[in-house]
Amino acid sequence: MMHRSEKAIPVLMILPSLAAIAIFVYGFISWTGYVSFTDWNTLVRSSHFVGFANYRFLFQDFRFQSDLRNTLAFTVLFIGLTMLCGLFLAKMVDSKIKGEAFFRNVFIFPMALSFIVTGVVWQWVLNPTTGVNLALKSLGISHPPKWYTSISIVPKLHLGAIDFGLPVAVIAVVLAAVWQMSGFAMAMYLAGLRSIPDDLREAARIDGAAEKQIFRKVILPQLKPISMSLIIILAHISLKIFDLIYAMTGPGAMFVTDVPGVYMFETTFRGNHYAQGSGIAMIMLLLVSLLIVPYLISSFRKERG
Repeated sequence: MMHRSEKAIPVLMILPSLAAIAIFVYGFISWTGYVSFTDWNTLVRSSHFVGFANYRFLFQDFRFQSDLRNTLAFTVLFIGLTMLCGLFLAKMVDSKIKGEAFFRNVFIFPMALSFIVTGVVWQWVLNPTTGVNLALKSLGISHPPKWYTSISIVPKLHLGAIDFGLPVAVIAVVLAAVWQMSGFAMAMYLAGLRSIPDDLREAARIDGAAEKQIFRKVILPQLKPISMSLIIILAHISLKIFDLIYAMTGPGAMFVTDVPGVYMFETTFRGNHYAQGSGIAMIMLLLVSLLIVPYLISSFRKERG
């Protein structure tokens, strides 16, 4: 029978971690939430409670409305294209091509870079006056794309204070993000593909299924848990993205590439509007929670079931 002191040892070992999480995660979240309900929007600290005034200001603000539109467009494109590219690369590597290890390392390498480096590199590549546009002009294209400097929005639907649609400049940022994260998606899908028993494929072939049918009806359903994990991870990245966009484009003209992370940084640390910046941070936390919490609840129920 385990002695009481022996039972206490594991608890004592995790207590420092619990204390650190309580202070530096939940404590700071609580403090940020508290500040968001005050009028602390100058260098002088203020604890005057103003209720939801900062949140009402944000949702009526043209820049923040643009941020929500850009975040939605970025998230949909980023997740969709990264998963498609990752699955394509994983299928290619899994087909036992020559030099598999080389290609696997090449595809995963961008993930070793930070988003800051990726942003700077792609800013050079997609610079409207240099980069790939020089090659396009040499091919006779007199009006190459403006990339991340474009202010076009397609389709252009005027809703409230902003034009709702896909900002063309966001596509350039998505290209950079997909380039960086496709290797990660490939690694996930490759692990999933190699965990599928060959017996399943052989049984389907014996039943007369074509390779496309095997992929659609046998392989893809087996990859569903990995796809769900990828959606959660990529959505989590896209909702709080800051460094890539800050390094590559900044807010952009008419805020076409601005996102809540950039707005929060500039509002809080450059404008000294701490309460409004805290409000943006809390909204970002809420957006991520809306995605993560249902997933965690579902996973917990499956484990208990």
